Amino acid sequence: MLTDPSPGERLAAALRRSPIHVDPSLASALPTAERRSLIAKLKKAPAPVFVVLVPIVKGGTWADADQLATVVHDRLGRDGIFITFDDATEDLTAREWGGDHQARDAAWAVTLDRTMDDAPLAARLSRIADLIISGTGKQEYDRISAEIDKRYNARHSAEPKGTTQADDDGGLALPIGAAGAGVAVVGVAGFLLWRRRRMASVRREGDALLMPRTVFATASRATEDQLREQASREVIAFGELLDETTVPTTDERTRVLMARALDAYQAAGKTLDAAGGVPDLAGVLVLLDQGRDALSSAQAVAKGRPEVPPVPLCFFNPLHGDATNRLDWRPIGSRERLRVQTCRACARAARDKQTPDALTDRRDGRDVPYYEADPSKSVWAETGYGQLRDDLIHRILRGD
Repeated sequence: MLTDPSPGERLAAALRRSPIHVDPSLASALPTAERRSLIAKLKKAPAPVFVVLVPIVKGGTWADADQLATVVHDRLGRDGIFITFDDATEDLTAREWGGDHQARDAAWAVTLDRTMDDAPLAARLSRIADLIISGTGKQEYDRISAEIDKRYNARHSAEPKGTTQADDDGGLALPIGAAGAGVAVVGVAGFLLWRRRRMASVRREGDALLMPRTVFATASRATEDQLREQASREVIAFGELLDETTVPTTDERTRVLMARALDAYQAAGKTLDAAGGVPDLAGVLVLLDQGRDALSSAQAVAKGRPEVPPVPLCFFNPLHGDATNRLDWRPIGSRERLRVQTCRACARAARDKQTPDALTDRRDGRDVPYYEADPSKSVWAETGYGQLRDDLIHRILRGD
């Protein structure tokens, strides 16, 4: 019995006919003449280049850019450079198999380049291709990054003390009103923070001790039973990782980090055993993520390297994955502003005066955002899954 090809198989079939595939809904963004010109240029690249321009939207076929590139590469059965949209944005990113031609650096360089801000899609793709062909992707990325650092440092040093709106790590906060409205503040510091997060993500991608980010792409779409099974697998996997990892603890900082990793593992297992619903199961993944960060940092310190930059999970819903945006957020009915970190989609929702897609819990018989639950009955509401307080692991271990 014949079955319809999967979305990945359909895209692979299209790429066998042409190295550029554009979803019909995006056809006007890359007209035929510009596609032909780009195809001619891609033939000069040192490795096969495939451009896959399809929408990446929440709840759609593709959860994120890495999933799209990975599936298409697998179905196509050919190594090379795969250029796609970077998740639910108009930015471009690249993933490569079978070599290192600085493709991802080239894509990030174009995204960071202020002169390309209003450039049409064809021009941005052409610029990425130029950098890949010339082998100068990393060089250009480093150059633009240095310019951003220079502009930020000049601006920061010129500001009177007490007037800066920047976060400690250089990011500009987004003030959110009582109704959840957000105003985007864009500047040099914002670009610096974006670059630092990108570099942090590069370091994290290459670290096998850290929680794989694909876990959250699966978890966000799972039923409660599926999420429980996944959380159980991750607890077992972390336990095995702890057993297999040998880290010398002669240094005080290494001992502290290893103790935190072990405590996080114990807290995750304890939470899983008592989990009464999705909020608790999300908490298991948060604890495991913190534990893996601590383990990876312990190993790095033991080898004389810097600790791994921690990347918390989305405040509004940890199952969304990495929190890449900072917000000054004021809950409805409260005068207190909270500094939280969120995923890009939740930050965008706040900026567009919409309610972020928050993880819900039960309160007085109805579903409410978990942070509106009674803090005396929910350690997650009280700590914001560890963002509002840094003693989440301790609270779990003592029975909160």
